Parts: sequence; structure tokens; C-alpha cells
Amino acid sequence: MYKKVYLEITNICNLDCFFCHKTKRKKKLLSVEEFTYLSEKIRPFTDYLYLHLMGEPLLHPLLGDFLGIAENLGFKTTIVSNGFLIKKRAEDILRYAPYKVTFSLHSYEANETDISLKKYLSDIIDFCKKAEEKGTICVLRLWNGKGENRLNDEIISELKKDFSFTENRKGFTLSKRIYLELADMFVWPDNEAPRRDVRFCMGLRDHIGVLSDGTVVPCCLDADGSIPLGNLFTEELTDIVNSPRAKAIYEGFSQNKCAEEMCRHCQYATRFN
Repeated sequence: MYKKVYLEITNICNLDCFFCHKTKRKKKLLSVEEFTYLSEKIRPFTDYLYLHLMGEPLLHPLLGDFLGIAENLGFKTTIVSNGFLIKKRAEDILRYAPYKVTFSLHSYEANETDISLKKYLSDIIDFCKKAEEKGTICVLRLWNGKGENRLNDEIISELKKDFSFTENRKGFTLSKRIYLELADMFVWPDNEAPRRDVRFCMGLRDHIGVLSDGTVVPCCLDADGSIPLGNLFTEELTDIVNSPRAKAIYEGFSQNKCAEEMCRHCQYATRFN
């Protein structure tokens, strides 16, 4: 069992964040049939389904249907979003009250927009309060430490108008089920990025990713499917994660070694050293 599996329902995004690797893959939206098929094959391997890898899940017109399917399959579902469309999609999401919704607040500063920061945060705060009443956990992320973060003080000031702050291991507890996470900005893995001292990673240990075309990748940062392990539309997940390439990655990190070149260029993985 994996702690979580990332299922990319779309690789299309409504923003152009400077910190995001983005993807060169063909644009795609999963159909109901495709989502159901992939979810059923994933189900024996995890209880936690993350509707994200690249792309903005709130862009998908069938998001509400997907949440219903995931609920019927017994998943605890998480959505990771930039939050810009939350007011439009709140009803679809709250109908099934997923396990968790995470908002990347650092997306705001990384884009030019006509939406005021106050309006952006107000819509997210309003959703979080309604979601909390239904039992959904909401996480607000400011993952821009040591990066562009001149708006962080203003964001935190706005949040303090609605919540009390209690410090915790990752940031602050704002309410019973609402949290603020703080972390440093990181550079996505890419063969053009600097080589790093990577000796260990949680990919293939606590999670795997499934791209919108069915490609299984070892971690949630493989934006372009650079390490394809197999395809869930044509193969079984057991066979994929036990393939020679997957086993080499897993066993390599067990010995503090990288088996894949792309992994040697991952800044995020260095925090596991």
C-alpha cells in the first residue's frame, strides 16, 4: 500500500507560475470512463487519491463527477489547487466533501492578475470555512521561502483577520481543520538543472504518480514523464511497480544511490538526505 497516489485528471493550467516546471506533454482532460478505469486499478494500492500532478484540477468540468466516483470507491480524496477558480467550483467540491483541499497561495505572487489579493484570499477563506463544517481539511501553502515572497506578510495579515494562529511543526494551525504550511521554494527536477547530492527519495515508497495519459511515474515531480515505468491503461500496477526499472530506483535509494539521471537533478529530494 502507498500512502498516496497522484492521479493527474488534467495537465492543463490556468496560470503561468514562474516557479513551475510546466509540461511539454499533449494537453489532456480525463473522461469519466478513463478516470473510473484508472481509479479502480489504483484502489487496491492506496486509500488516499490526490487529483493532481501537473495542471489545475478545478479547470476540469467533470471534477464533481470524479469526486463522486472516488467517494464510491472508498478513497480519501485530496485536491491541490492554485485557488483562483474556487468560488466557481465550490459547490461541485462541497457536494462530496473530499478529505482535503490544498491551496498554493504562493501562486498569486507568481502571476500577473486583475484579481486583488484581498478578493483572492476572501474566496479561499470562505470555501475553507464551509469545507471545515463538512469535515474537510484545508491547507494553505506558502512554499516560497528563500524566493519571491514580498506578499507573505500581507497574506498572513489578512488570514489573521479570520483565524487565530497556533504554531505547529509545518507552520500554523488556524482552526480545527484549517492549516497554514510554510516551506522553502524548490527547483523542479530537470536534466538541465544543477546536479544535487540526492541519496534518498520517498518516490515509489510512500507515493507514485499516474499522468493523464496513463503513464506511471515514480514521483509527483516528474512533470514530463521522464521516468516512465509503464502505462496503467495497458498494464497492471503490480507489474509496473515491480518492473526492473522501478525496482532499480527503489533499491538504489535503499543504498543511498540514484538510479536515474533526472533524480540527480532534483533539489526537493535533497531534503530527505
